[in-house]
Amino acid sequence: MQRSDTVLRQVMAAFERESHLKLHNHPIHIGFDDGALIVAGEVPDVASRKHLLQLARIHGEDKRLVDQLRVTANPPVADGELRIRIGERLAQAVDFRNCVICARVKGQLEVLRGTMDEAGNDGSGVIEITVEDGVVTLTGQVISLSHRRLASVIAWWVGGCRDVANLLELVPAEADGDDEMSEILHLVLETDPRVRAGQITVNVKNHRITLAGWVATEAEKRQAEQDAWCMDGSGGVVNRIQVRA
Repeated sequence: MQRSDTVLRQVMAAFERESHLKLHNHPIHIGFDDGALIVAGEVPDVASRKHLLQLARIHGEDKRLVDQLRVTANPPVADGELRIRIGERLAQAVDFRNCVICARVKGQLEVLRGTMDEAGNDGSGVIEITVEDGVVTLTGQVISLSHRRLASVIAWWVGGCRDVANLLELVPAEADGDDEMSEILHLVLETDPRVRAGQITVNVKNHRITLAGWVATEAEKRQAEQDAWCMDGSGGVVNRIQVRA
């Protein structure tokens, strides 16, 4: 227990130093079991979730990480409703206009747009949505890392997700890199109507994202950071955006 408490104190102290986000009334639990580090609890947003997991890896004595951390859905959204909303949002996105969109409902596959015969066509791909207890799982295949990352962001944007597990495969395979991550984050910010992307600069080094520039409100600054944390594969987010009235 003492060992777990020490890691928890280190993680929470680092979170307080590095983040403007607050975790009041959101208890976090860290423990060791069979050689693994278990992180459990609920947090208010995706930024808090991913930042805490990153710090747990840093302070976790190189132990295997078991992620049981979830985002609080406020208000809660039923699994069926969440599945429908995500399917609709993906179907409406220009970048997925050639993708077959389907959902797994009680073990059965339901095609929401397109046909499964189209899934194998060049440039199409297929995204399958499964939701259980607010945890969204995306499976299937897409044609680029940008599409893969954008699918996660869209799922988080819908609201009500407690977690997003992106298991989409790339066909063909593609090497990852800072330029790719920077490019898709620019697209994400430009797509999000809650931020003015033209006033925000993005720098990515070793997958660590730094945001700079200026916005009009604290809410816009926080939303830009949330968008960056929604990106799969980021090595952290540093928010240096200034607020100018």
